[in-house]
Amino acid sequence: MSAINFTYLPGDGVGPEVGAVAMTVLQAIAEKYGHDLKPAQYLIGGAAIDAGLKPLPDDTFASCQKTGAILLGAVGGPKWDHLKGADRPELGALLPLRKRLNLYANIRPCKPYPALIDHAPLKRERLEGTDFIVMRELTGGIYFGAKGRDTLGAYDECRYSEIEIERIAIKAFELAITRRKKVTSVDKSNVLETSRLWRQTVMKVAASYPSVELEHLLIDAMTMHMLTRAQDFDVILTENMFGDILTDEASVLSGSMGVVPSASISDGTIGMYEPIHGSAPDIAGQGIANPLAMILSAAWMLRLSLGLPAEAQAIEDAVAAALDGQHVTGDLGGRLSTSQTGDWIANYVHQS
Repeated sequence: MSAINFTYLPGDGVGPEVGAVAMTVLQAIAEKYGHDLKPAQYLIGGAAIDAGLKPLPDDTFASCQKTGAILLGAVGGPKWDHLKGADRPELGALLPLRKRLNLYANIRPCKPYPALIDHAPLKRERLEGTDFIVMRELTGGIYFGAKGRDTLGAYDECRYSEIEIERIAIKAFELAITRRKKVTSVDKSNVLETSRLWRQTVMKVAASYPSVELEHLLIDAMTMHMLTRAQDFDVILTENMFGDILTDEASVLSGSMGVVPSASISDGTIGMYEPIHGSAPDIAGQGIANPLAMILSAAWMLRLSLGLPAEAQAIEDAVAAALDGQHVTGDLGGRLSTSQTGDWIANYVHQS
């Protein structure tokens, strides 16, 4: 019996609720495929602060570093908005975790489920056939640059090195080779010097991948093209802040932010997996939170960090079946609670 070892960080708000459901599904996978589920559970974010600890406690980071596979619920909420800088759950936990583990590549898919296309605000014909992945650089740019205030105002520095751009571009082209062989690089090279370096470096990397088509788009144009020709994109490559914006826009095309998983990976098999939705404190504890993005994030962890593609596919098939049969929470048109949705998916895994 092989062990499924990972670090489990329930976090804040609905994080523990959707996380518990993901654990139920992972237990079903372990039983079906003969694994021993061994999560190491630790505090992070607001939950750690409430326990009198730092947002990213030392033992939490040590476990993340040891296992190299992290399943995260959600971090932050209005309860901790009065805190400043690195004392806040997000700035004090997520950003240093990404930086210290070198999780420089964030991957988010956009492939609308047939059952959810009518939930999206666009016409069906604009969405059918959409299947792209956003590859976002995650540890550089304006979020990690020097920041502060002086007598003139406030400042946030955006800085990128050629090496930072090159390594994320390589990941994008390597991914495109396994898909439809197209990379769309998004920048603001008509205004920003960092974007001019970005475009120059991406073009240099592209020379080593002659079978992959390279397209350049400015960020402002991309926000329009994503809504008008979503089917044209395969792998979208972009820097940190632009990627943050575009992935939220892409979630609307999926019909619900509640079904979109996320993977933040480094070199090798190190990765952190989390739903793209926030902690949603307004619905925490009510049993109505949609757990599908968390369950799908667990599937990505199995595939990318733990080398268990068949088990990951079994989860994804079960989620698709739940959506087709409306065995889901109310936000997706179903009548099940958070835990009931997880139970249905776990039962499907056992029976399939």
